[in-house]
Amino acid sequence: QVQLVESGGGLVQPGESLRLDCAASGIIFYIYGMGWYRQAPGKQRELVATITTGGATDYPDSVKGRFTISRDNTKNTVSLQMPNLKPEDTAVYYCNAVLEGYGLEYWGLGTQVTVSS
Repeated sequence: QVQLVESGGGLVQPGESLRLDCAASGIIFYIYGMGWYRQAPGKQRELVATITTGGATDYPDSVKGRFTISRDNTKNTVSLQMPNLKPEDTAVYYCNAVLEGYGLEYWGLGTQVTVSS
């Protein structure tokens, strides 16, 4: 079955960094667009970063220039580098895989990121 397993979350202080990883199994990884989303308490889930099969990336203004998404098709992983974290980055971060045109979309269970002094 399809599994997306996130890791790397934790509690950090403002200004510190985290790297999130998502390991995918059960899918032909390199044909899927991958992404990271987050959901803070009381808020809707929001897009953090996406990366296409060709490696093109996109970010919302809230994290553009600060977060970096990357993928390794040899290891079936997608990562999110998050330097200079802010308290407003606190959320559960979810890994997402989408196969455009086929209606296939999968989600991981999420990993908690807490930024607090």
